[in-house]
Amino acid sequence: MSTPVPNSAETQDHSPTEHELWKITLGELDEKMGVKIVEESVERVVATMPVEGNRQSFGLLHGGASLAVGEAVGSWAAVIHASTMGKTAVGVDVSATHHRSAREGLVTITATPIHLGGTLTTHEVLITNEIGQRLCTLRITNLLMRRHKQ
Repeated sequence: MSTPVPNSAETQDHSPTEHELWKITLGELDEKMGVKIVEESVERVVATMPVEGNRQSFGLLHGGASLAVGEAVGSWAAVIHASTMGKTAVGVDVSATHHRSAREGLVTITATPIHLGGTLTTHEVLITNEIGQRLCTLRITNLLMRRHKQ
């Protein structure tokens, strides 16, 4: 499981305090997949991703792309919550159900909390198409832990 962490320049220049929410920083894979952040808060993280560039050989949205973006958005949501306690989060479990696919357009990825604890968080992550149809449902659990000095 990936752990979203600020890049080294950001860590040196600006490290969140216990009262400051962590701000999402896209990773290399997120950028290659064309992910864009729409909304970020403890209550909800929303991002978009184009289907184009993220298709498998049959021309459908790749299931691995759905898992990768779903895990990223769910982990970002967990890190934002963790930052309110001066902690960070690491993924410990993710599962997904693919309901339908897409051949084109933009998908929206929305993470909302199921459980926001002091040790564990669990988020539901929905991936929908442009007309709001559910393409994939993910559930991700993250362990909250002390931030390590970098």
